[in-house]
Amino acid sequence: NRIDVLLNSCFLIIHMIFISLLSAVTPVFVQTGTDLLLEVKEPVVLKEADLFTWNVNGSDNAVRLVHGGKPTISPNYTSRVELSAQTHSLLLKNVQKEDSGVYRARVSADNNSDVAEYSVTVLDPVSGVKLTVKLCSSDSTKVTVICSTEDSLISSTFTCDTQTCSHEGGERAEIITPGASLDVYLENGSVICNHSNQVTVGRRSFCS
Repeated sequence: NRIDVLLNSCFLIIHMIFISLLSAVTPVFVQTGTDLLLEVKEPVVLKEADLFTWNVNGSDNAVRLVHGGKPTISPNYTSRVELSAQTHSLLLKNVQKEDSGVYRARVSADNNSDVAEYSVTVLDPVSGVKLTVKLCSSDSTKVTVICSTEDSLISSTFTCDTQTCSHEGGERAEIITPGASLDVYLENGSVICNHSNQVTVGRRSFCS
């Protein structure tokens, strides 16, 4: 059900952040349906009997390359990834949420060497936002701004004159979209409603 999906998404994001904090993993956030290029951090020169791999989550080798050979792509990743034989970068195509995970590039030789490691989190774009303004006083100086999305809403009250607005307070409903934030604030005399995550931003404004 939906709650289980949301809990699993929250766990995945927390897991990716935890892994990034414990190691030299580079965190990467990418929008669902886009392509992602993962590059090695240093040049790779394969010697005879050396093996180069991109593995996922420590066990699943997406791509293998031996000295003087051509890349071998795992059946699970056929048509989903491409390896550059020149730069050894990995292209993930049309990424989906199940592509989230830790991607590691490794040269296996006398001494194994990791030349890249990424914690990839695939996120859906945030939903659009709706900004509703209600007058709360007879002289029209106090307004309540309601910023809402498909999953949540936030309500804030501002006192405005002909020049500017000041924030008095408000209340927030629980945001259930993993990794997203919803905020209402003042910026250059305008009330801004902002809904964002690491890959997209939805924004509406009300000018006082």
